[in-house]
Amino acid sequence: MKKISKPSLPQLKFGFPKGSLQDSTFRLFKKAGYNVSVGSRAYVPSVDDPEISGLLIRSQEMARYVEDEVLDAGICGRDWVLENNSDVVEVCELKYSKQTNNPIRWVVAVPNDSPIQTLKQLKGKRIATELVGYTQRYLKKNGVKAEVEFSWGATEVKPPVLADAIVELTETGSSLKANNLRIIATILESVSVLIANKAAYKNPFKRQKLENIAILLQGAIIAEEKVGLKMNVPKQKLKTVLTTLPALNAPTISHLSNEDWVSVEVILDERIVRDIIPALKRAGASGIVEYPLNKVIP
Repeated sequence: MKKISKPSLPQLKFGFPKGSLQDSTFRLFKKAGYNVSVGSRAYVPSVDDPEISGLLIRSQEMARYVEDEVLDAGICGRDWVLENNSDVVEVCELKYSKQTNNPIRWVVAVPNDSPIQTLKQLKGKRIATELVGYTQRYLKKNGVKAEVEFSWGATEVKPPVLADAIVELTETGSSLKANNLRIIATILESVSVLIANKAAYKNPFKRQKLENIAILLQGAIIAEEKVGLKMNVPKQKLKTVLTTLPALNAPTISHLSNEDWVSVEVILDERIVRDIIPALKRAGASGIVEYPLNKVIP
């Protein structure tokens, strides 16, 4: 008897960034509702969504593979989209990185004892960087003719012997300081972006899948800096408590079985919780519960 094969599900070919963004990307997807895992030496991650097939790709190469339709979509830094001059669709920004949710910066740095103080003084100098194409275009735009060479790594240790200056990625600046370098200019600020090729974005299934992923990932990023608070408040103290609460939206107020009390629920920035909970207690709130959030969808 001839076996009848089942039609295969449509799939989104998705590139996950390998390297510094890998762990933070997997954690973000986990908060968004997707379990993504991969072996230590593997390049094909497992995703608990049959409509997504994944591949680990270095962020530096992601935009090129997406543009060439090897992948339908992927996540990488906007800096590498610009470096490769890739003609792709930016579905959304994803403001997260290896250590913080702040943008990363590409900066021009020189040794602390270098006489170079400005970009103009780089004329005729040698600059080492991974971001060769963008750096060349930036310097040309600013009227500076310099030798820009590709650095294969350990860029911070090259000045002053192997280069007069470097263009390097920094998130906190600590590595530059540790190597006795000072910043003279920032040439690019970048965040992670979800990108797709034009053909995939025109495909109804793939576009909706990408838009769904974007909503969930952005909601997970917002939630990382927020918490929820629940509390019980005597009605006579409600006005005082509400004036104490900064909120993402107006607090939710619910009636309790005791008609003299209400329940108040609110979302707020985690950084202010340690200051606001004592203030709420003094204002008359009780039974205060703080809880983490996975996603906040505006």
